[in-house]
Amino acid sequence: MTASNPSLAAAPDPREDPRAFLEHLYRVAVDRALPLSTLGPHLPPPPKGRTLVLGCGKAGGSMVQALEALWPADAPLSGLVVTRYDHIPPRPEGLPRRIELVEAAHPVPDEAGLRAAERILALTKGLTADDLVLCLISGGGSSLLVLPAEGLTLADKQRINTQLLESGASIGEMNCVRKHLSRIKGGRLAAACAPARVVTLTISDVPGDDPAVIASGPTVPDATTCADALAILERYAIDVPAPVRAQLESGALETPKPNDPVFAGHQTHVIATPQQSLEAAAQVVRAAGLDAHILSDEMEGESREVGKVHAALARAVALHGQPFARPCVILSGGETTVTIRPRKPGQPKGRGGRGGEFCMGLAGALMGQPGVWALAGDTDGIDGMEDNAGTFVTPDSLARATAKGMKLSDYMDRNDAYTYFGAIGDLLITGPSHTNVNDFRALLVL
Repeated sequence: MTASNPSLAAAPDPREDPRAFLEHLYRVAVDRALPLSTLGPHLPPPPKGRTLVLGCGKAGGSMVQALEALWPADAPLSGLVVTRYDHIPPRPEGLPRRIELVEAAHPVPDEAGLRAAERILALTKGLTADDLVLCLISGGGSSLLVLPAEGLTLADKQRINTQLLESGASIGEMNCVRKHLSRIKGGRLAAACAPARVVTLTISDVPGDDPAVIASGPTVPDATTCADALAILERYAIDVPAPVRAQLESGALETPKPNDPVFAGHQTHVIATPQQSLEAAAQVVRAAGLDAHILSDEMEGESREVGKVHAALARAVALHGQPFARPCVILSGGETTVTIRPRKPGQPKGRGGRGGEFCMGLAGALMGQPGVWALAGDTDGIDGMEDNAGTFVTPDSLARATAKGMKLSDYMDRNDAYTYFGAIGDLLITGPSHTNVNDFRALLVL
């Protein structure tokens, strides 16, 4: 079982094929976050007792296979991990199956995720101080590991989750609410594992790489409060059933805090981060003879507005050589948000994700600027709920769309990036990547 390494392959010439070069950078960034090359150094030795593996996330399948390959063959290993539908990679020939993998829905939870969470919680019964629990956590786990608090139904959680996704709330705000409306998130899974030792291995998909935010932190302390969750629900006008609101107001749904002794002796290792992936891409850029500039791995905000800011920067570089000299690549990561616009009567529902929304804002603000190419997408290989990983913007994207009678503002009005860029052949389609370190954006200025 070997990890691919596109960074070792010859990168396309950025001047001869800018799109291929940008796609190569995306694949290098993804490759840097694959668990087979990052998991090993963080594994503890086998315990005196048994080793139970629990986990959730879009990288769950590849994390399980990496662990199965790296864990001593003579050491017992069993458990259950839930990942997104169609996100289990092909099993390498000869690799023994030691951990059960199941699939569930993302980003809106379903019955399969509920059943998986119930089974995972049940597996913690009977653990002893001699046992080790390895928790494999990656982005998407908040939706995949769903176990509603008392007084909430799955339908309630689905509605609240959908409203949060469409509200423009940040990932931290969404996960604060999710923790307090769950029986397994916000450190509660770790509490259920007591008295066993818990070692959490996580791939970061959040700005700041805070394990308490990744997948709503099922195995780490939670510093947010019921009052915080209530304030977020009120800020975005999201209703919860009256009995649940009463529990939030009384603090009955409070999560385990950083000083809770239940976390004594536990360890958490972040095995892959957005910054590491951006740095891997930057190395390839420099090897190609261009300057690379990483703006930040923590960018947040409305996707289309972040796109406009990136466009202003790229135009300044292209027109004035400021603040960077040409040729160069501008890189950024983080997690932007999309606020869904109200649809007009008879208007079709828009399709797309953060990357496409960013690119609509970017393309509109670039105004066909010569010498600027861009790619934006999600490192999990799925932008939103579509089949594309991301979207390209080229100097003639707007002109090609206009030639088809397509007006960018119409598509922006209904958050319809997928249809807009799909019609002009500017979608990047890779399939699931089996990892997730969030947004990846690269702007090439020649």
